[in-house]
Amino acid sequence: MSPAALPDAVRAAVEHGLGDIRSVEPVGGGCISDGCRVETADGPVFVKHNAAAPAGMFVAEADGLRALHAAAGEHLRVPSVLAFGEGGDDGGGWIALEWLEPAPPRRDHGERLGRGLAAVHRTAGGWGWERDNWIGSLPQPNRPAASWPEFWRGRRLAPQLALARRARRLPGTDAEWERLFDLLPELLAAGDEDRPSLLHGDLWSGNALSTADGPAVIDPAVYRGHREVDLAMAALFGGFDRAFFAAYGEAWPPSRVSSSGAPSTSSTTCWCT
Repeated sequence: MSPAALPDAVRAAVEHGLGDIRSVEPVGGGCISDGCRVETADGPVFVKHNAAAPAGMFVAEADGLRALHAAAGEHLRVPSVLAFGEGGDDGGGWIALEWLEPAPPRRDHGERLGRGLAAVHRTAGGWGWERDNWIGSLPQPNRPAASWPEFWRGRRLAPQLALARRARRLPGTDAEWERLFDLLPELLAAGDEDRPSLLHGDLWSGNALSTADGPAVIDPAVYRGHREVDLAMAALFGGFDRAFFAAYGEAWPPSRVSSSGAPSTSSTTCWCT
């Protein structure tokens, strides 16, 4: 693929920030944006662009990647942000990242990924995030809340229910949802017991890579929430081995909620059956 295969405005912006482009090769795997390996005089970089990106999408992604990069330290690879732009009507948004060379997973890939995620989750703060962002193409509100049940109800469940209601696909009745909301302080008590963690926010297997330097994570939708959201998403979509879950559990045992709703912990938990 020639450099001209990039939209003209994106190509010009990338060259302005990173120097002349020598070649461009498409990279598969993107769901809503196009990715490519761009060769510059200083070596390869990864460029993702999206002509339809809403204003702020790539600013928010850069913000999340930087937060994860700082929290991960030597435990996980997170690509460094090199440059980004919101573009205009003729080019759209884009982001340029450090190129992570892919490699076959080592035998300890899952274990290192699990321990690395637990280390990232040790980074605390208040429930929510400094800015709203996106999960895929859906807006993700992150306005801070006083508790985990309050955040999960107001920033996660309520917006999704509103989307379902507008599409006339809302399951159950309003009364049933209100009963669930009333139970959230009990059902989500473990979150307030654990306190907030920095989350990747979109941890499916396509966003966890094997590189020449070990496991890496990309494409986050960060916020501070209960750490088990990342684990639940990893289990929901699959692709993470038993070693990942076991290593995470050894590094930081997950919370358990008793029949009374009180949080408890167990070091023998495994989510991978």
